[in-house]
Amino acid sequence: MSTLLATTACQRSPASSGPASEAPRLVRTAAVQPLETPMQGLSGTVRARVEAPLAFQVGGRISARLVDAGQTVAAGTPLFRLDPVDLEQAVRAAEAEAAATDTAWRTAQADLARVRELRAREFVSAQALERAELALREAQSRRDAAQARLAQARNARGYAELRAPAAGVLVDVSGQPGQVVAAGQSVAVLAQHGAREIEVHFPDGVTPPPQGEAVLPDGQTRGLRLREAAPMVDALGRTRRVRYTVEALPDSMALGSIVSTRFARVQAVPRASAAPTPATPLWRVPIGALDERGHGPRVWRLQDGQALPLPVQVVAVDDRMATVSGALQRSDRVVALGTHLLQEGMAVRELAR
Repeated sequence: MSTLLATTACQRSPASSGPASEAPRLVRTAAVQPLETPMQGLSGTVRARVEAPLAFQVGGRISARLVDAGQTVAAGTPLFRLDPVDLEQAVRAAEAEAAATDTAWRTAQADLARVRELRAREFVSAQALERAELALREAQSRRDAAQARLAQARNARGYAELRAPAAGVLVDVSGQPGQVVAAGQSVAVLAQHGAREIEVHFPDGVTPPPQGEAVLPDGQTRGLRLREAAPMVDALGRTRRVRYTVEALPDSMALGSIVSTRFARVQAVPRASAAPTPATPLWRVPIGALDERGHGPRVWRLQDGQALPLPVQVVAVDDRMATVSGALQRSDRVVALGTHLLQEGMAVRELAR
């Protein structure tokens, strides 16, 4: 019996070391792949730097339309004419009023001269002289006002013809002969010759980047620089209109042409923030490297012979790879398969590649 107990004790002694003697688990790993700066692609429209709505300075009925949309015009080119009958009558009325006030002014001058002569002989009182002087000043004011109204009437008659304020292209012509328009009502839009810009509409919540590039239909690129951004979001489309200056565009790029634009994606920031922040770096990892066991998405990074979990955010997934954001480095390697078997701090060893 003593021999049997001794033998049994000898057989159990090697196992007394426990799990600590287990060899590190072999794992297959993969290097994380940094994703280049994420780009946001949007469509842009070629626009003129200055697009001026054109309107009459007076109201009336359009009697003639002299241009069409798409037509190139020089500065001073007649575009529309109004029926001048009412404007001519207004000038005649102003002329008559000016003549009447001029006559009254001359009469007041003569009256004052007579009163002054009578006053010198003390035939009238000082109050009579004062009244004559006040009457002359009133007549003078009425005469000046009538002259100003006559000048306004003559200017309005000149406004009956709408001319191009600068050279450019008429991108829109809405006025039609016979149409009655009010003063300031747009009848055409003139895109002036000169600098061209790219207009882009950004979704609500996206901060317009200060720079970008435009891709022309032939594959050429042109740099973009932010010039202005609308302060409000359009209520219907929930987009914000942004204008970018662009380097010299080829002559083949007509106004209204559509081009592709690319911008470095930036994170939306609170309204109280002063400036946008760069987007979080993105990384490509094998889809098998993702581990979700009630702790949110994470990957297992190898560090000093151990597997350590690292929380990530999944941005996109395809059939082989996942795009994630997180505190990874270019030199990191992650477990690519079997992550559901890992425990924090578990000793691991990479399979030979």
